[in-house]
Amino acid sequence: MHRRTPAVLGAVALTALVAAGCSDAGPARTAAATPSPTGAAAASTIASATASSKAPSTAASASDAGYRQSTIRVDGQTDRARYDVQLPQVEGGDPTVSARYDSSMRAALQDQIDGDYGEGMHFTLTGGEDSTTTVSPGTVSGLLQTSWDADPPGAHSTALLATVVIDRKTARPITLAELFPDEQAGLQRLSEESAKLLPDTVVGSDYDAAGIAPVEHNFANWLPTAQGMQIHFLEYQVGPYAAGLVTITIPWEHLRDVVAPGLYAAVSS
Repeated sequence: MHRRTPAVLGAVALTALVAAGCSDAGPARTAAATPSPTGAAAASTIASATASSKAPSTAASASDAGYRQSTIRVDGQTDRARYDVQLPQVEGGDPTVSARYDSSMRAALQDQIDGDYGEGMHFTLTGGEDSTTTVSPGTVSGLLQTSWDADPPGAHSTALLATVVIDRKTARPITLAELFPDEQAGLQRLSEESAKLLPDTVVGSDYDAAGIAPVEHNFANWLPTAQGMQIHFLEYQVGPYAAGLVTITIPWEHLRDVVAPGLYAAVSS
């Protein structure tokens, strides 16, 4: 397996991580390129998009401020990839926030389509049904989860993940670098807290410590919740493939001293 250094394509430091896979079953675990905030790159490949409604995962509340979850079907093909994905989007609310969220999600999908999974590798990308969008008083955030399959198929599919977190006040993405004024101190805290929580997950005390080393790509897939910072680990990142996608939630009070004061209220609400 190998890691690829993220390529920076724009101001949005949104990083999609690719799960590790068997040599005949999926891509190696890599850090994928940073999508463009405008979604312009996505337009060059994404062939069609059909809107469809998606019921909110929770009852509407005052914090939703008119935002509505939705999905669009995005399908097409390139010289290496065929894709048919339900892409999470959001309607209503502040149009600047909605547009930034939607374009960031499109860019994240484009990054998966354009990913380097091995020279000459052909693949299909499907799914999206398990993707989510969440509106809180401070943020609009979401998870894009797709399924990568070699073409012709290998032993099993591999999950690809990407997350988007948009500050409702500024309509700007909240990156790890912005969340933690001292990014290395923040990553070190995430590593330490992960080591405390992972033994209580399916991977147990035999988790792979390399998967929680204090480096940005290990924690790139995160979402804000009222309970804490939700970290999504990839297949093979902290345990065997059989463990699947492992998720932990680090309480915000354990991160208060390393999170930027101006963002703490937004992400913890």
